[in-house]
Amino acid sequence: MLKFISFGSGSCGNCYYLYTETEGLLIDSGIGIRTLKKFFHDYGCNLGDVDNILVTHDHADHVKAVGCLSQDYNIPVYATDEVHKGIACNYCVRKKVIPDNIRYILKGETFGLGSFSVTPFDVPHDSRDNVGYKITYGDTVFCLITDVGHVTSEIEKHIGEADYLVIEANHDEEMLLNGAYPRHLKLRVSGPDGHLSNKSCAEAIARSATDRLKHVWLCHLSQENNHPELARKTVEMVLGANGIAVGCDFSLDILKRKTPTGIFELK
Repeated sequence: MLKFISFGSGSCGNCYYLYTETEGLLIDSGIGIRTLKKFFHDYGCNLGDVDNILVTHDHADHVKAVGCLSQDYNIPVYATDEVHKGIACNYCVRKKVIPDNIRYILKGETFGLGSFSVTPFDVPHDSRDNVGYKITYGDTVFCLITDVGHVTSEIEKHIGEADYLVIEANHDEEMLLNGAYPRHLKLRVSGPDGHLSNKSCAEAIARSATDRLKHVWLCHLSQENNHPELARKTVEMVLGANGIAVGCDFSLDILKRKTPTGIFELK
């Protein structure tokens, strides 16, 4: 049985866990090591069971604890060359990934990690580099896409292949426009290398989702420019206008910014 937990999803720290009884795969590690240890303990999990770490990009809220985890538990870290360079010079990553644990990946090239098959793909964002991940376990396809400036045809392709989808719904367009952010930050967030709005997220799902999609989780919501129920209502409204009924065609959940979800069983 494949299981999924989000331990945090937002600008304060991102960390996602896919695991079975015998294998564990962590995606991003932007939560402090002490907090992550507590979360794992609370859920009956053990950080020693994490076999590999995948990194999407080098921003601190995704990599803050990656060096600590990698060194303390001798875990390989998979990322593109540019992301590894970004981690190495990120002052928020106080303990670095040692050379023996560095693993390089290439966008579009599938590789195996135990029973998992992993395909990284390009996601536009204003980091040194950024990837999404399509992860296959048996016949189950899990896809994670976060920190998305705009939706490309490649991203749409992977949405269409997913049984389970984690996708960014960062901001409400009106809240961002009328909010307290300075103009340059508003332009950054809404720009082609920034973050995905609720509406754009929903439109991407509506265009690309297939009948195989079972569950969607909205991730990386902004604290200042979004609200969980607003994100849900916007996505449900856009999907409904496209003939997709949330709750009937697939389930929809909002990932919390600072606290873990429950354990989701991916059947």
